[in-house]
Amino acid sequence: MGCCRVTDLRHKEVINSTNGCRLGCVDDVEVDTITAKLISVIIYGRPRFFGLFGRYEDIVIRWENIKLIGEDTILVSQCPKPVRNRKTRLIFPFPGRHY
Repeated sequence: MGCCRVTDLRHKEVINSTNGCRLGCVDDVEVDTITAKLISVIIYGRPRFFGLFGRYEDIVIRWENIKLIGEDTILVSQCPKPVRNRKTRLIFPFPGRHY
């Protein structure tokens, strides 16, 4: 693969090459600060009910699963499982419950 900036990766559409499923667009990246290598790309979960009920889980795609980075899209080899790495907060919490 050629040279690419992290800002160039943002907003590229990620597609599963095995079934053609669109996973979303790259929202964030994870970088190892010691080796300065890209570890994974992150697709934020979609909002639930206009964001009132939080978000669906984030999708984290490891570097090993990225097969091709094109001009507009990124092809991945397998469909990663969503990973919960952010706490969901409700705008209107239910009374008497602690989160």
